[in-house]
Amino acid sequence: MLLTMLTITGALRIVIDETTEATGTLHVEAGAIVDHAVHGETIDVSGCVVTPGLVNAHHHLLQSAFRTLPGTRGVIMSEWLPTMAAAYARAGVDAELASAAAAVGVAEGLLSGVTTVADHHLTWPAGADTVSIATATADAAAALGGRLVFVRGSARDDPQVAAASAEEIIEALLPRTTDGMLQLAVGPAGVHSDSRETFELMAEVAAKFGLRRRTQANEQVDVAIALERYGMRPLDVLDEWGWLVPGVTIAHLCDVTDGEIARLAASGITATHAPGCDLPMGWGIAPVAALRAAGITVGLGTSGGGSNDAGHLLADARLAMQVAPLVGPPIAAREVLGMAMAGSALGLGRPELGNLRVGSAGDLCVWDVSGVADAGVSDPVAGLLWASPGRRPRHVVVAGQVVVRDYQLVNADERALVETLTRRLPA
Repeated sequence: MLLTMLTITGALRIVIDETTEATGTLHVEAGAIVDHAVHGETIDVSGCVVTPGLVNAHHHLLQSAFRTLPGTRGVIMSEWLPTMAAAYARAGVDAELASAAAAVGVAEGLLSGVTTVADHHLTWPAGADTVSIATATADAAAALGGRLVFVRGSARDDPQVAAASAEEIIEALLPRTTDGMLQLAVGPAGVHSDSRETFELMAEVAAKFGLRRRTQANEQVDVAIALERYGMRPLDVLDEWGWLVPGVTIAHLCDVTDGEIARLAASGITATHAPGCDLPMGWGIAPVAALRAAGITVGLGTSGGGSNDAGHLLADARLAMQVAPLVGPPIAAREVLGMAMAGSALGLGRPELGNLRVGSAGDLCVWDVSGVADAGVSDPVAGLLWASPGRRPRHVVVAGQVVVRDYQLVNADERALVETLTRRLPA
């Protein structure tokens, strides 16, 4: 029987949100944080920092099967894309592969503290059973106990086909979204790959079902393409196509001007920073401090294995903190941690995630800071980012259920997940 009551006790520090901390005890009942004692399992977390579960606001889970491919490192986007496409074609993207890749990606996230992952799925072979692919991805996350935001994306797809597929996927999966473990959204890859018709049709689908929208912009490569194709920068194009509005989240935003930042702030969009992808791809560094100073909510994402090779959001938070001074003022560890928590959650329209206030979701991570990697650290919360780059949580809880215990997955065998994916991929 699944536990419905949980007490976390003895914490060195409890991070409630970006600005609020406590010590002592947390209580979880019926999947939410409560302000009264409960009678269930008690976990002693002495010597540990407790944080909200991290929210990976931008990932491509399928790419977990295609990491460090020859020809994908240190190359321009026009070379990267066909190399990845060829790998997808060799493997044959179907429900089986989607399931195996998603299981690995979600497991990797849980083992590094990510309790919610937004999967911007962009690869849909002609004639593929898209509902089966989406369902397999959702099933993989559910089996592991992680929250999933499945984004029916598009990258050069026929606009009518993409919109029809999005409707079919949403109609099939919408009944499963009532408990907050699964969320649906739509999102073309960007103005560099998708037409005005695709953006407009996807917006209609989102409006019909009350979903959020996501896309990518100003990665440098799309700036050049937009200028050549439309005579405008990407944000001008998105504005003309009706995508600079509340309810839209834009990832990357590396190449933005001060005027564009002001425009984005006025539009009500949210943003996602993905330094672990942007830097190796040569796109630059998003001016996160300037975006936040303008009032834009900024979340954090890893992007996919084809560009980042890892789904370790805390490591990318550390990277974001370290590179911020190259494009503006430094960003404090707690601010960047806040981006990986509530910043990402708010971009998904999920205010109950990314914090440990009473009434919020019972998603949390327990980080042991008693070892040698944290020796001499004066501030254990800041130390989560500054010290131990490969840090993993001891325990992870999602909706009140322990899904990682003593650094191990509870609902799956890690080696079995690896073997399943390995068998599925071409030799």
